[in-house]
Amino acid sequence: MRSPIPFALPMSALLFVVACGADKDDAAEEAAKVTPSVAAAVDTVRVGAFSETVDGVGAVVARTGHVASLAAPAPTRIAKIYVALGDHVAANAPLVDFEQPAFDAAVASADAALRAAELAAARATRLVEAGVVPRKDAEAATADLEAARLAAVTARRARELAHVTAPFAGVVTRLSVAMGANVDVGQPLVEITDPSQLDVVVPVAPGDAGHIRAGQTARLFEGTGADTVAIGDARVADVSAVVDSLSRGVPVRLSLGRTARVLRIGESVFARVLVSQHTNAIVIADDALVPTGEGFHVFVVDSAGVAHARPVTVGARMDHRIWVSEGLKAGEVIVTKGAYGMDEGARVVGGKP
Repeated sequence: MRSPIPFALPMSALLFVVACGADKDDAAEEAAKVTPSVAAAVDTVRVGAFSETVDGVGAVVARTGHVASLAAPAPTRIAKIYVALGDHVAANAPLVDFEQPAFDAAVASADAALRAAELAAARATRLVEAGVVPRKDAEAATADLEAARLAAVTARRARELAHVTAPFAGVVTRLSVAMGANVDVGQPLVEITDPSQLDVVVPVAPGDAGHIRAGQTARLFEGTGADTVAIGDARVADVSAVVDSLSRGVPVRLSLGRTARVLRIGESVFARVLVSQHTNAIVIADDALVPTGEGFHVFVVDSAGVAHARPVTVGARMDHRIWVSEGLKAGEVIVTKGAYGMDEGARVVGGKP
């Protein structure tokens, strides 16, 4: 009995079958590569109000014209001190006394010189009228008399300033004196500040300063992050024309309005200046924004659930919110949480608008 001859396919048919199987596997693998599934949250783009602000940390300072720095009128010594740093004082209250004898002696000397100049001027006038001396001698005597009068006035004023008093009601914000210490003329000794007239000076980046104008409103806060507490309102009084050499920022002066508590000179506060209000703005969460080499993009999800990267223009940021000035429109669905791990053409699962 003959053994059965096995059925054999032609070699070309075998290669076709193998190739078909390989093509199916490659196609499936390629399809899996093209449309991977990524779990992410999505949201629908909406139109809303957006407040564009410039933020910065500033310090409470005395308002210009409401702080006085008092000094010695001449070289002298400290005889008595009436106040301490931080004291509240009334207008004309005594602050510091200097040793009096030197000022009294200066007044006596100036008065004596003035009397002598008066006699010399009168004598010169008589001699000119008599034709004994030329008129220029009388003119010189008159000039000497005027100088003597000025010296007498200066000496009396210096004696008055030997008793330093407060020019207005305020707080002692500087005290650089010690009993018996020698002081020089013009040396700052006591500073008085009116605590009811305060400003906040905030250094901001030069680019941000260009958006700030006098009259714009501002809010003041204490603390940072979750501990931030609103403490008052303010208004932009002035924007400096120069950059501060220490902070490298442009000083912006804010006039204080209503405050929830008393602010102290030198206290640090967080300020937020409202520079623009947009009523119909495209606003998205900041976690939807993905930085690129030259800008930003977001992932827009189509009706099939596939994400596509789209370049956008950022108008401003505030409190984890982004104002997109170009690139999106209301009603579109975008990826929020998970956008950083998203690839072009990925299928989004797990999130609902």
